[in-house]
Amino acid sequence: MNFNMTRSSVLICFLMLCSSLLIPGHCHRSLPKKHVALFIFGDSLFDAGNNNYINTTTYSQANFWPYGESFFKYPTGRFSDGRLISDFIAERAGLPFIPTFLPSYNDKFVYGVNFASAGGGALVETYRGYVIDLQTQLSYFKIAEKQLKQKLGDAEAKTLLGNAVYLFSIGGNDYDAALTSNSSVLQSDYSTKQYIGTVVGNLTTVIKEIYKTGGRKFGLSSVGASGCSPAWRATMNGSSGSCLETPPSELAKLHNIELYKALEELEKQLTGFKYSVHNFYDSGVEIINNPSRYGFKEAMTACCGSGPYRGISSCGGKRIGIEEYELCDNPAEYFYFDSGHATERAYKLFAELMWSGTPNITWPYNLKKLFEHSGA
Repeated sequence: MNFNMTRSSVLICFLMLCSSLLIPGHCHRSLPKKHVALFIFGDSLFDAGNNNYINTTTYSQANFWPYGESFFKYPTGRFSDGRLISDFIAERAGLPFIPTFLPSYNDKFVYGVNFASAGGGALVETYRGYVIDLQTQLSYFKIAEKQLKQKLGDAEAKTLLGNAVYLFSIGGNDYDAALTSNSSVLQSDYSTKQYIGTVVGNLTTVIKEIYKTGGRKFGLSSVGASGCSPAWRATMNGSSGSCLETPPSELAKLHNIELYKALEELEKQLTGFKYSVHNFYDSGVEIINNPSRYGFKEAMTACCGSGPYRGISSCGGKRIGIEEYELCDNPAEYFYFDSGHATERAYKLFAELMWSGTPNITWPYNLKKLFEHSGA
């Protein structure tokens, strides 16, 4: 028997079998059995560069020096000197850097997709026209879902989506936008409650939509005490009172109470729904109030920026017409890198708390337990 002929015949039969199957991508190599993908939604806490590809302003972009200086040695679009919380979570889960949805499909989508957009909110109205809001991020997820089905086949894609973890950081921009736009939506206790209810409601709607596609495991970060950021400190420079008593911090506390209630309700309503929520507010305040305990020399002033506390958003000299800015020598000594975003070192601490934190700060599961749990 001619060996070459036999090998050719086998190959032809294999190709005929593949082409006759109705399931697209059936002949692609199977995923590892313990493969757990990570799908990321949210704002600048997680945006790894999606905003590089949208028509926006430099306020919503970080694709210029010195962003990225510590780890990547070049700007990637991440609002930090290096990696973000979501990067460290991916590393802990044994995944590569999760690719951004933009500019186009990537073969690494089998590891997950990052849809987050700096400035993005749960409300479509939040910085409309300059960011990718949560509802649009959901629509991008549905496109990625179709692409994965074409790549892997329906059955394999279903397994991937069922076992995946869906990570969210959203809400902070909705409150910052309302506070800085002279909006009347927060003028009374009633309207404030309604506004918070809409923000949390939009998030839970998106979670339910992902649940319908098979998603079962959700990781969330609560809204942090943004009133303690250099940006807000600069606006209240010289005034007395704690940064925790500022409007953004007060709104964050109210938001988080409603978020925790909503997650408990979802757990009751949705069979198989499991979540991990990290108290980003308390963990951030703890580090800001006790910086030396966590190895920081400075937790009030930013590494990069200008003005009081370096709270003017001039880092990189590409924003608001201010070309001059100050830059610290060692970002690892600082909690904040720019006027509103933390350093890589701070983000690594938060990632550790989300990954393996105890129930007093991350509950009812931590992300490590969530990744280990079978969701499909």
